[in-house]
Amino acid sequence: MRDNSTSSALLNELKQLHPKLIDLSLGRIERLLGKLGDPHKRLPPVVHVAGTNGKGSTTAFLRAILEAADARVHVYTSPHLVSFHERILLAGPDGSARPINEDSLVDVLVRTQAVNDGDDITQFEITTAAAFLAFAETPADVLLLEVGLGGRLDATNVVPRPILSLITPISIDHADKLGATLTEIAGEKAGILKAGVPAIISRQPDEAADVIDATARELGAPLQVWGRDFDAYEQNGRLIVQRDEQVVDLPMPALVGPHQIVNAGTAVVAAMQLAKSFDIDERALEIGLTETQWPARMQRLSGGPLFDILSYGSELWLDGGHNPAAAEVLAQTAADLEERSPRPLFLVVGMMGLKDVEGFIARFQGLARSVHAVPIPGAHEAPLQPDAIVAAAQSLGMTAAMADTVEAALLAIDRQHMGPKRVLICGSLYLAGHVLALQSGVEAQPN
Repeated sequence: MRDNSTSSALLNELKQLHPKLIDLSLGRIERLLGKLGDPHKRLPPVVHVAGTNGKGSTTAFLRAILEAADARVHVYTSPHLVSFHERILLAGPDGSARPINEDSLVDVLVRTQAVNDGDDITQFEITTAAAFLAFAETPADVLLLEVGLGGRLDATNVVPRPILSLITPISIDHADKLGATLTEIAGEKAGILKAGVPAIISRQPDEAADVIDATARELGAPLQVWGRDFDAYEQNGRLIVQRDEQVVDLPMPALVGPHQIVNAGTAVVAAMQLAKSFDIDERALEIGLTETQWPARMQRLSGGPLFDILSYGSELWLDGGHNPAAAEVLAQTAADLEERSPRPLFLVVGMMGLKDVEGFIARFQGLARSVHAVPIPGAHEAPLQPDAIVAAAQSLGMTAAMADTVEAALLAIDRQHMGPKRVLICGSLYLAGHVLALQSGVEAQPN
């Protein structure tokens, strides 16, 4: 192994170890972890998070609450937006989790690659093993572990006994790998449930809830379920969370959109459950909700080269949502913004292949003036061609056009409407990462 390897070079090498980017299985990572001395059995207490939408936001809320309660928190998420280092957040001595630094990332990647010794394994599996090594060797009180894809056969599901499982809202996504129905997909997500391990279940469609309930009964996993055991809603500009006989009156969450009430409420109930192990009081809940940050989740970009393209008084928003359920909450958020501060809405959309582009864009019918389709540079797999996005929008009776770049799309929108406007860039986390890299003047690491 070269001493001067960078994480980018190493990650590229690791992609070559398996012909597929995604090949759901536990055997390969279990073999590798055994060679590494089973770091997944030496982790801090684990909160395991699965779901289709809201995993990242719910995890971000829970992290902020735990850190406000002075807990040292590790976090594992994917994909990254700009830098791979974002996936592995390590608890710092000051009580704030930060992305793993380059030297530490290179170290765990080199050690993991050496032990793997060229064996067949996907990049996600081997980097998850490397992350477990980093988490096991850095002191912390808790690890928030987000599933990569699905749950049952996801590389993170080797953790033998979490202290808490959490399933965020489930919808149709990754149908080619998880199944074409909500029932099938919910079965995969419910695969993270463990016998005797309590689980918090966020708001779900009935079909998904039934599968989760049946799986939990079979395993003996105690559930707290949205709408049955707890609820959360906005009342007079406050977030009200009810759990059994307990009612908590909290400030509205920092993240924007009605869907964040669901995510924040779920995180609060998870924190209440964890209060048996951590000193979480109402003050920690308040601080956590109001200080949560999570990029590319209805994030307002108020400066930088892309924002500067638009006319004075315009708003530029960014979200990585990429399926119809995500588009539904984005459209509702845009409608709420329109009600409070009227401005014409324009979409800049880039999507990955195999996504339901028509189902995504349809949620904005009657709301968006036009759709501007863009490619996604550096995408890890085949993105949807802009002409397919345009065709889908036009089939819905919407005005649509292609642009070669995000910058070109914003210039075209500004020519189309010279006054104040609201622009939402959406359709893919990979597009969101590209946008954030443009805003920062850096090059994004490929996923």
